[in-house]
Amino acid sequence: MGIAGDDIAMTPVDRAIERLRAIYRGWTRETSVAQMRSDWDEAFADCPVPVTCQRVSAGGVDGEWLVPSDAPRDKAILYFHGGGFRIGSVASHRDLAGRIANASGCRVLSINYRLAPEHRFPAALDDALTAYQYLCDLGLRPADIAFAGDSAGGNLVLAAMLAARDRGLPLAAAGALMSPWTDLAATGASYKSRAEADPIHQRAMILALARNYLGKDGDVGDPLASPLYADLTGLPPLLVQVGDRETVRDDSTELVAKAKAVGVDVELQVWDGMIHVFQMFPEIPQAREAIASLAAFLRNHLHIGHERAPQ
Repeated sequence: MGIAGDDIAMTPVDRAIERLRAIYRGWTRETSVAQMRSDWDEAFADCPVPVTCQRVSAGGVDGEWLVPSDAPRDKAILYFHGGGFRIGSVASHRDLAGRIANASGCRVLSINYRLAPEHRFPAALDDALTAYQYLCDLGLRPADIAFAGDSAGGNLVLAAMLAARDRGLPLAAAGALMSPWTDLAATGASYKSRAEADPIHQRAMILALARNYLGKDGDVGDPLASPLYADLTGLPPLLVQVGDRETVRDDSTELVAKAKAVGVDVELQVWDGMIHVFQMFPEIPQAREAIASLAAFLRNHLHIGHERAPQ
């Protein structure tokens, strides 16, 4: 009875945290990267959302279309999954990307960009740009493409926009970021102030992932690796969502402050009591609210008229 009572008393966020801890508890120093990736994919593989999934080669980058019914053919959201550039895939983020597709009424292209340590920076960024070019080659106008991503994928949303801008390429219509990892040096005050509140992501772990991505001689201050240090001038409208319990909270708040300072149209949503990428857990009511807000933002900037209830 005690266990059942404890379970009943758990909040949806508590249950999400326990799901995450159950995965991490199974990992030791001897656990291979391949096993970690497999475990992560298996833990989040379920996708009950009513979307059609179709694998695709996006200019040589493995990907998947997630298409809700009646989605316009001339619009697309390009999605970059999270996972610290080390784990994560189309499979692990199929449910989240599918819920974004369904709520926005827009098809989503989710890609398996190359991961570290096998493929270090800028391999993931190169793949993101390749996928963007693929959409343009299909005949989509940049104004009809939006970027979205979580955590490391939020980093790629910004890095891809910055790289495209610096190369003189037309930019996507907008970017939606969930708990973006923008500072690989992990300098934000929230790494200390939220250390006890954040159940998973501590600064030592963040720095280890940064080394894994960049290599031991990599530069954490490279603006295409840490977009917080970039000149953000000229970026399209951005929506940034972050949980107040996150150690990486200031990666969002400081980014938004810098974007506003150079005239970027940017909205920050800090969600009380929420953990890193809480949107991945549909059992959390605030996750559904956040995705509804994110979808409205994307519909607005892609000029998609109809509204859908999030799953």
